[in-house]
Amino acid sequence: QIQLAESGGGAVQAGGNLRLSCVASGYIPGPGPMAWFRQHPGKEREEVAFLASADTPIYADSVKGRFTISKDNAANTLYLQITNLKPEDTGMYYCAMYLETPGRTFPNHDFRHWGQGTQVTVSS
Repeated sequence: QIQLAESGGGAVQAGGNLRLSCVASGYIPGPGPMAWFRQHPGKEREEVAFLASADTPIYADSVKGRFTISKDNAANTLYLQITNLKPEDTGMYYCAMYLETPGRTFPNHDFRHWGQGTQVTVSS
């Protein structure tokens, strides 16, 4: 069983930066697709950044230029660097690992393993 643990969220003012981390533990067969999702209060979770094993990252239009997804395979850690935070970035951020349903495309990936989330709150 794989466990994912996010950290790095917090309360920041608009224009600030954060770096979210997601550490994977347990039995990890090898590098696989990973992603960050965001859930605004009262809304469905949305995929905002996706990184396959060796491909170019994919981002939602709303975060392009401000979000950067990266991965340290040796440390089993996924990162999300967020710059120029906006109030609309407020939400719970989840990391996910290994596709549950192959064939889906961004932003409709379905993942097998999920973290518990880290809260980001941006004030204006």
